[in-house]
Parts: sequence; C-alpha cells; structure tokens
Amino acid sequence: MAGKVIAENRRARFDYFLEQTFEAGLALTGSEVKSLRNGKANIAESYAAVEGKEIVLVNADIPPYAQAGPHFNHEPRRHRKLLLKRREIDRLIGAVQREGLTLIPTKLFWSEKGLAKLEIALAKGKKNHDKRETEAKRDWQRDKARLMRDKG
Repeated sequence: MAGKVIAENRRARFDYFLEQTFEAGLALTGSEVKSLRNGKANIAESYAAVEGKEIVLVNADIPPYAQAGPHFNHEPRRHRKLLLKRREIDRLIGAVQREGLTLIPTKLFWSEKGLAKLEIALAKGKKNHDKRETEAKRDWQRDKARLMRDKG
C-alpha cells in the first residue's frame, strides 16, 4: 500500500508550467479514507485555493463509501484542508497573491506510513502556442525514437 498512487492529474503538465512541488497531508473523514483505500478519487479538475490563512483543496472528487450508511458518509466534492507547515503556507499564499501563480494538485498517493498525501505544484498557465510547442516537441521525440529504432 505504501507509495501507491491513488489518482494523478496527467493534464497538469500539458496545461501549466510546473515550477515547484510540495507534499501536503489531507484532513479527511473516515469514509473518505475508506473510499481512497478502494482506489477511487479524481483530482483532474481540482485546484488548491487560499481561504483565510489556510489552503484548501477544491473540487476534488472522492466518491461516497458504499458500506458507510447515509449518516456517516461524506460530501463527494467538499473543500478539504491541506496540512502544511506554516512557513510553506505563507510561501504559497505569497506566491498565489503576489506573483499570480496557481496551486495545482498533481498526484494523490499513500505515504510510507500509510497516510494519504497530495502533491501540489506552484504553476503558471500555458498559452495555446506554448501547448502547441510542447506537443510538437513530444511528437518530434517520438519520431526521432522511431527513426533510431528503424535505422539502428
């Protein structure tokens, strides 16, 4: 179970320039942890936002746990508090407010201790021409590898 990836935001590298990554814990309820243990989560259209002096994960989808009753289950898309050190929180808040960067979750995984962790990245949005350039580089690398394989 340790080090196992639960969910990954593969589109983040295509849509954003990822500058720096941080590892954050998540404040979860019991039914959310059970649902994550089943490997069910989606962070593709989620982001991290500043609320007061805290950073929360917004729009991450953790579906309800089937065996939990209606009274003990959780909201699938509720805001979840990210657990970071105060210095990291202050740095991230400054980067978001002053420099105009965005906090994008890139990976949700289990730590070595069996705790649910979220990797978030400070990111800057790409323009359409940047996305085309990235796609062209990827296509060229693929073609180059194919040529080398065929020739050599």
